[in-house]
Amino acid sequence: MKNDRAGLYVLQPTGYRAYIPKALPPVPAVSFSNEMIRLMSDADRKLGRLDGINQILPDPDLFVAMYVQKESLLSAQIEGTQASFIDVLNQNDSGEHLDRVRDVVNYVEAMNYGLERLKELPLSLRLIREIHAILLRNGRGSERKPGEFRTQQNWVGPQGCKLTDATYVPPPIYEMNIALGELEKFLYQTDHMPSLVKIALVHAQFETIHPFSDGNGRMGRLLITFWLCQQGIMSKPLLYLSYYFKRNKLEYYDRLMNVRLKGEWEEWIKFFLKGVAEVSDEAVSSARAISELKQKYHALLTAKGQANKNAFALLDHLFSKPIISKTETKDFLDVSYPTAGEIVDAFTEMGILVNTNPSRQRNRRYAMDEYIDILNKGTEI
Repeated sequence: MKNDRAGLYVLQPTGYRAYIPKALPPVPAVSFSNEMIRLMSDADRKLGRLDGINQILPDPDLFVAMYVQKESLLSAQIEGTQASFIDVLNQNDSGEHLDRVRDVVNYVEAMNYGLERLKELPLSLRLIREIHAILLRNGRGSERKPGEFRTQQNWVGPQGCKLTDATYVPPPIYEMNIALGELEKFLYQTDHMPSLVKIALVHAQFETIHPFSDGNGRMGRLLITFWLCQQGIMSKPLLYLSYYFKRNKLEYYDRLMNVRLKGEWEEWIKFFLKGVAEVSDEAVSSARAISELKQKYHALLTAKGQANKNAFALLDHLFSKPIISKTETKDFLDVSYPTAGEIVDAFTEMGILVNTNPSRQRNRRYAMDEYIDILNKGTEI
């Protein structure tokens, strides 16, 4: 395969070499080997099973909301955010978020904004800029022109490295704008290319163009979800590849670089398809475990003589806010503090809740640990 199939490095007037990508689709065209076809069939089948998980979940929107938070955390962790899933769950509801989860909060808001805007605006450079403005509107990268394509040369490499020592140098501004225009055309292009293959190409090309001063990785991963939802492949945003990319971080970057240096589009696509299948399996397993856990807790409340309106209301609430205090329980149920305390104590005695800080006499918080453990998989720092 030609080494310049995806693009090539070009010496710039000031002495550095920048990568100039070729427009999609690749030439020669993507080769659909037997292995590629098998991986594509496997990914399609498992993605379809994931989309159908809505049928068994008692509250699909709740599951989506929690999964968006998990994806947001994983995507931020790839970029170096040192936050845990517990940090995300404990964020201040008043909007005063811990600094270390600010990137996660922004990602959730960018995801929700983009999904809503897709109802009236197709995936485009305009929408990408709008979403990026929310992604970086405060916190890390907020000083680097959120919502605007870069106007200066950027580069990728170890912290503190110079342009001439960079691991990768994206296209200069003029070439970047040409490449972005070609990428948008490819998004709109009517063709017979399988959707998962197309978004695999788009994601890699976006990361190669690197059009923003910061946030390119997070934005590129968001594009995958937006594309699948726009195409109707997913009725709800349930496929998140950050878990797979984080677990295979070195291979992820190597595959992207090998596309640029060796034109290895097929190897990248196969890596991507394996991720779709693996992450779909993981999400289906998590959804089933959550559904079974809720059924178990309902049965436990009944067996322990706690089958009443307040107990079931609190149980449902815990699946959206699995860490809670007695004061928050009082406010949510609109009951007296002693009544709220009795309910929380009963949940603790049954093992539904666990006291997270038993040494405290005041402001104790209680966590639904079994539920958190299901969602926490893969987010450990």
